[in-house]
Amino acid sequence: MLILGIESTCDETGAGIVRDGRRILANVVSSSAKLHQKYQGVVPEIAAREQVRVIVPVLNEALRQAQSKLNEIDAIAVAYGPGFVGSLLVGVETAKTLALVWKKPLTCVNHLIGHVYANWLTVNREPKTVNLPQFPIVALIVSGGHTDLILMKDHGKYGWLGGTRDDAAGEVFDKVARVLGLGYPGGDEIERAAQQLTADNLPSDAKALAGSQLTFNFPRPMIGDNTFDFSFSGLKTSVVNYVSQVSDVCGQVPAIAVKFQDAIVDVLVKKTLRAAETYSAKSVVVGGGVAANEYLRDQFSVINSQLGIPVFFPSKGLATDNGAMIAAAAFYLKKRVDSLKLQADPGLNFNDI
Repeated sequence: MLILGIESTCDETGAGIVRDGRRILANVVSSSAKLHQKYQGVVPEIAAREQVRVIVPVLNEALRQAQSKLNEIDAIAVAYGPGFVGSLLVGVETAKTLALVWKKPLTCVNHLIGHVYANWLTVNREPKTVNLPQFPIVALIVSGGHTDLILMKDHGKYGWLGGTRDDAAGEVFDKVARVLGLGYPGGDEIERAAQQLTADNLPSDAKALAGSQLTFNFPRPMIGDNTFDFSFSGLKTSVVNYVSQVSDVCGQVPAIAVKFQDAIVDVLVKKTLRAAETYSAKSVVVGGGVAANEYLRDQFSVINSQLGIPVFFPSKGLATDNGAMIAAAAFYLKKRVDSLKLQADPGLNFNDI
């Protein structure tokens, strides 16, 4: 089955064509991140205007890469929430129009669940040669707008375990990067800054200096409580307070980046590990933009090595928003809707998969 997936919930515009929920034939993404850099965050109106401009070229390029025509597509899928309402409308109305004109079934997909199904996708390998996550699954969705733990008992059978009570992990990366005078997106910038002190090829004198700078720690909010909720605003405030007391902030940026990244990753990993143990998960999957962070991936490998629970990450190119993950989710969920009645839902939650 060939599904065209459309994604436009935030600042990316994506169209992906996927066969049988696994094999990517095309995955085209246009990001407006550069337009938001001077604002150090996504401006919804700018994102939506850019999506209106690029949605048709993105679709055409996806069809070209897949060597397919619209009449060869079996179904159309679209992320209908959560997200910015203006951005959502671009994707939803485009998908509705295509489904109506070409008489194709339309499937609506919760954007967050789409991130989970990025772990089912393959790019260069035959799907039969790639292991799949086994149920029950604990899924961590961690991005600029969300930090949530989900229990998946099967396709379409989900339970929300917990989420952030304030700032999402990716949002805090952006805010801390801004405080440190780094660029946007903050996650990439903080990871690069941290790598200046953690690279294996550092000369011995640099390693000695790094050790002398790493004598402080930031708090790990809610890491030991009995819920699966998160809270990162206190960590953000702690970094801001520390920076305000440092005389040479520029010289301390790599050290602060290391300690901040260590704190936030520690919380994410340990909470997810406890959820996996509590619910006897056979697999852990991680999705969302923060899943591209190399240090997060390294720390999650501890779960695999110590407990024998397989941990799945999408390839880095599939961690951020894209249409292929929406197409994959649609194949497994099969939530068909009336193409004339579907509405964008910026406040969509996990009860509406």
